[in-house]
Amino acid sequence: MKYGFVKVCTVTPNIAVADVEHNTNLIISAISESVEQGSQITVFPQLCLTGYTCGDLFLQSSLINCVEEAIVKIMHATCGHKTLVVVGAPIKWQDRLYNCAVVLSDGKILGIVPKSYIPDYGELCEGRYFSSGSLLKGEINFAENVIPFGKNIIFCADNEENLKVDIELGEDLFAPQSPSISAALSGAKIIVNLSTASATVGKREYVYETVKNISKRLACGYVYCESGDGESSTDCVYAGNNIICENGKELAISQSFNNGFNYAEIDVDLLSAERMKYGSVFFAKQIDEGKYDKVWFSTSTDFANANRKFDKTPFVPCNQNVLADRAKYILTIQSKGLEKRLLHIGCKKVVVGISGGLDSSLALLVIRRAFKNLGLPQDGIIAVTMPGFGTSERTRNNSLKLIELIGATEKIIPINDSALQHFKDISQPQDLHDVTYENAQARIRTLILMDIANQCGGIVVGTGDLSELALGWATYNGDHMSMYGVNASVPKSLIKHLVRVEADEIGGEVKNILYDVLETEISPELLPPDKNGKIAQKTEDLVGSYELNDFFIYYMLRYGFSPEKILFMATKAFEGEYDEQTICKWLKNFYKRFFSQQFKRSCLPDGVKVGTVSLSPRGDWHMPSDACVNLWLKWANN
Repeated sequence: MKYGFVKVCTVTPNIAVADVEHNTNLIISAISESVEQGSQITVFPQLCLTGYTCGDLFLQSSLINCVEEAIVKIMHATCGHKTLVVVGAPIKWQDRLYNCAVVLSDGKILGIVPKSYIPDYGELCEGRYFSSGSLLKGEINFAENVIPFGKNIIFCADNEENLKVDIELGEDLFAPQSPSISAALSGAKIIVNLSTASATVGKREYVYETVKNISKRLACGYVYCESGDGESSTDCVYAGNNIICENGKELAISQSFNNGFNYAEIDVDLLSAERMKYGSVFFAKQIDEGKYDKVWFSTSTDFANANRKFDKTPFVPCNQNVLADRAKYILTIQSKGLEKRLLHIGCKKVVVGISGGLDSSLALLVIRRAFKNLGLPQDGIIAVTMPGFGTSERTRNNSLKLIELIGATEKIIPINDSALQHFKDISQPQDLHDVTYENAQARIRTLILMDIANQCGGIVVGTGDLSELALGWATYNGDHMSMYGVNASVPKSLIKHLVRVEADEIGGEVKNILYDVLETEISPELLPPDKNGKIAQKTEDLVGSYELNDFFIYYMLRYGFSPEKILFMATKAFEGEYDEQTICKWLKNFYKRFFSQQFKRSCLPDGVKVGTVSLSPRGDWHMPSDACVNLWLKWANN
């Protein structure tokens, strides 16, 4: 393991019902292949050693007596392999038969886990053969060894604190009180389910939704492995619908009727972070801690994380339909937040600065929605464009056209003269384009907006976004300040999609203007344009790509990942776009800026929260303004 990733594998072999020797050879061959691929946990279906559909053959001694010998053969095949292998088999003990998962590793049988819930409905008649193992706890003499036997066993890696595995079988997953619940509360991070389910209409979707939901609810990895069409006989067909989930996210899914291997890498560090974050509610009490026996195993320390993909834009869904729906929902949340504020204070006018950039365009669109929903006239939106030394013709024209088309009240207030007078007052050379030169313009603009709001009895709506707040890319008491921030928890990488969705919704000339805004370079436009009149000051040249920064923001704030892990993930996600050296440069810059600029976030105005990541000092992010960054920069010196 490295960076907390555990490679897991589900295997659906093409078994032959009641042919134990044939099935044993298939299992051994599959173990060898999965180990070659770096799997650290390899899971086979329920009763795959004999076949699930043996029926009354389970009561034949000829079948049951050869199981132990077959398991010993599989056990020897695991010698030298530091991987956890979980195989389904019928186990006889004290004149009762149990539907079990046999857990093996490195030439040893670690434990045998019986099924708790035995179904007896429809085509399922397990109660005819198998007893429930829900109350079993102890040991069994098996294969000339004393083996832990019972439901309450958690298999723990001795070289990885977060790797703890619980086993359940088939129907256990669907029980009202699934065994995995108490196991997760007692520390299990990965739940393995050996299952069999006949292929009927709608069942695949039901199973997958159940697996995803329980993996989210328990903040666990869930490895679900079904029997395939080798089981198909008489009235039932089996499809081998396997799925591997992590905290509600589907990592790998098999094709129906396609026996074989399904690989994924589960991030147990992510699961640990999720539990720690919500632990005071869900995981505070380690219930039944003494109820579980811990069985230890060693897993490979080789870095087998070859296939895991990381989205470059974790804030932005890859599926376009999902993205469109989410964008509409976020726009609704933003507008509803503003509506409540306006209703509460009895305000019918707002003031917003419009620059012709993404953030202010989105803010204007949100305000338009809010006014429309409240039945307020659009001319109550006081849209102020304040051209300065760096304003380009493109952004100026887009500002004016957008304001006109929205139907807002337009105000054009150039700030050059005010800025020059201010420079004179404070003895600032006009040709010295330093931080004072830039921030003075931002503060003048905010002064204008605040005073207009006083004049009209309105409030100033802020336009700054989550990415800017994380980087401190805002002028303190300049664009940093407003009465309400509608974009405060929306990252830059998501804003363009919100604007595009709203542009498509409105259509016409508004759409054309907004699409041009989407193509405009991101810039505060505080420095004069170049000799061709184009934007000279490009934000991403100074703070790094917002795509990169949003990636850093998501994994630092959402899961608390280390810089080393974030670097590794970013290097994989942006392979072919940024080399590791470039990512290192901007990651280091991100941490320096994030820590040094907390004082700006400590006094943020109210702003609507739209997602799981927010920097509001009253909500999701509590951080001292003077915290030291050294610990987060150690990796950069190695």
